[in-house]
Amino acid sequence: MRKLSRGACYNRGLVMNPVCLNLLVMPEAANLPGLLRDWREDTMTFLRHDVPKLALVLLGAFLLVRLLRVIVRKVAGLEEKRLLPGMRAQQVRTLASVINGVGVFVILFVAALEALSLLGLNLGPLLASAGIAGLAIGFGAQTLVKDVINGFFILFEDQYNIGDTVRAAGVKGVVEALSLRRTVLRDDDGTVHIVPNSEIKIVSNQTRDWAQVTLRVTVAYSEPSDRIVTLLQQVGSDLRNDPAFTQDILSEVQVLGLERVGQGEAEYMMVVKTRPNQQYGVSRELRRRIKDSFQKNKVQAGGLGRVYVMDQGPGAQAS
Repeated sequence: MRKLSRGACYNRGLVMNPVCLNLLVMPEAANLPGLLRDWREDTMTFLRHDVPKLALVLLGAFLLVRLLRVIVRKVAGLEEKRLLPGMRAQQVRTLASVINGVGVFVILFVAALEALSLLGLNLGPLLASAGIAGLAIGFGAQTLVKDVINGFFILFEDQYNIGDTVRAAGVKGVVEALSLRRTVLRDDDGTVHIVPNSEIKIVSNQTRDWAQVTLRVTVAYSEPSDRIVTLLQQVGSDLRNDPAFTQDILSEVQVLGLERVGQGEAEYMMVVKTRPNQQYGVSRELRRRIKDSFQKNKVQAGGLGRVYVMDQGPGAQAS
């Protein structure tokens, strides 16, 4: 057969010669049964060898996820039974959910890699692309990563719980919400502070285990010290034995004695150890009872009639 040149296959309108078109199509048509046979063999090989492996990978991932969730739920349940405060139990559940989420992600990621390899995909370029993308995201979200890491250690180390009064990142308030990314505090006037966990360097927890009230009582200098100490001890004992406050006060009310003398007055110090968040109510009730006791026993308060004079210059008028 005479070999046709490339230019002979096209006429002046750049349209392919029908003879050349038939010559190009005929080999493909002739090989079509062979191609179908090869596809059928590849499909059967995939169904016989790769599909069972793929099903085994998926089944293993499913079982591992279920097993992880059961273990985390059991451990969290045991911790909640051993811990009495409800807020601590809330933190245990939060930490359990975080561990469960991270574990499920790792299992599914490894299963996805195994499935892709069984499907014949080259994981090298995919992992390289994922690494570059992860590096770019990491540089752009460094603060978010720090928030999550710091939040995890706050939960893991139980630095504070929901309901605790803490001072962190320059603000103080009651912890209303806690997650891996941020902590929500509400201060005394109702202002809500949303603090990213990466900004928390030092935490001052004012309601961990117990709280303490330090009360300074000032009376006139002329009042006998033994009499004042006896009255304060009596007020503390009555408050400690009051059924309304006996659960909130953890130890005997201590009267440490005379703390300061000067300016025509004497100052005595009292210390009360209370349950967390109960120091405010106990201190208010203690002040009320001290006032009633002093009025009843005619104890003169210190600092009465004190006048401060400031020199405002020769032209100033007295007010």
